[in-house]
Amino acid sequence: MGGFFPDDLEARATLLIRRASAAGVIISTAESCTGGLVAALLTEIPGSSAVVDRGFVTYSNEAKQQMLGVGSELLDRFGAVSDPVARAMAAGALTHSRATISVAITGIAGPGGGSEEKPVGLVHFACASPQGVKAVEKRFGDLGRRGIREASVAFALTLLEEAVASA
Repeated sequence: MGGFFPDDLEARATLLIRRASAAGVIISTAESCTGGLVAALLTEIPGSSAVVDRGFVTYSNEAKQQMLGVGSELLDRFGAVSDPVARAMAAGALTHSRATISVAITGIAGPGGGSEEKPVGLVHFACASPQGVKAVEKRFGDLGRRGIREASVAFALTLLEEAVASA
């Protein structure tokens, strides 16, 4: 297709947009380590305006609190890269939009910032829908910053595909 994203991701996003539109699903994203790449991929597709409501790029803890309502106690207790924060981000994206499905991503893309407990390549995802919140932890390993972000976009797309199929 010649866009910003690999052809396979654009093809998947095209199908997702079609299926979401047919199901009457509205999508929002809450992104940290991906910096809005999921929203950018979805909006690369013609017709996405019928499906995508908004994308929240909440790179800082302050943004997660202000834009999505993530509690400071969650951030203090578990850290930004955690299951509870990913869940809160996904829920906040639904609360602060007109979406029926949201996906959230928070992780460590590197090259720095990792630790033994939370290494580079650790990414937490959550997808919120009327069926509830599904959260997944992925350890991609050190694929390089671009590789981790691309793998994160692909996995977020998988979560959205599953949620739309269940809608």
